[in-house]
Amino acid sequence: MATPSRSRANGHGTLTALTEDDLSSNAQKERRKRILDATLALASKGGYEAVQMRAVAERADVAVGTLYRYFPSKVHLLVSALGREFARIEGKGRIPPGHSPLERMHLILGLITKAMQRDPLLTEAMTRAFMFADASAAAEVDQVGTLMDRLFARAMNDGEPTEEELAIARVISDVWLSNLVAWLTRRSSATDVARRLELTVELLLGDGSRVPKTVASEA
Repeated sequence: MATPSRSRANGHGTLTALTEDDLSSNAQKERRKRILDATLALASKGGYEAVQMRAVAERADVAVGTLYRYFPSKVHLLVSALGREFARIEGKGRIPPGHSPLERMHLILGLITKAMQRDPLLTEAMTRAFMFADASAAAEVDQVGTLMDRLFARAMNDGEPTEEELAIARVISDVWLSNLVAWLTRRSSATDVARRLELTVELLLGDGSRVPKTVASEA
């Protein structure tokens, strides 16, 4: 039987969500997959508020008690679901097409941002959980952050990223996430987000020889 894992992030015995590595049988892994699939389906239809533990358990065909053994809260559910989506992208292991890190970063940011914007209710739910998770979900948040950093670092280097590349990737991750939140809360348009991301990438990865076209057009 699956039992809650202990957070390695804070050392205080905080309950964390079970990862695939914590599960020993195919049945347990399949159950975890059904739970996350149910979470995504509910969030896609009704956003953050629609993800209720009893509703997830019913849709995934598991007992509520079983659900809590896998995921202690809806925040753990949604952050883990977000992590799985990034893991799928990062796990493909292919460097994005493009002739330079600048081009590749523009491409991957554009693809991920558009994918998120196509399903705003789901994106709102996962992003809200990630942004406002407390210390009990520190391990899950750290995992998502690491996946994001490695995904963006891959645009710069197809091999093992350097510390500098990871640092740049973290900055891009932070800017991307803050702009995604601004779009979700209707404080920025999709065009605004694209412009800010382009400027950020140009400043971090460009050679300084040109001003991003979206910025130049506003001058």
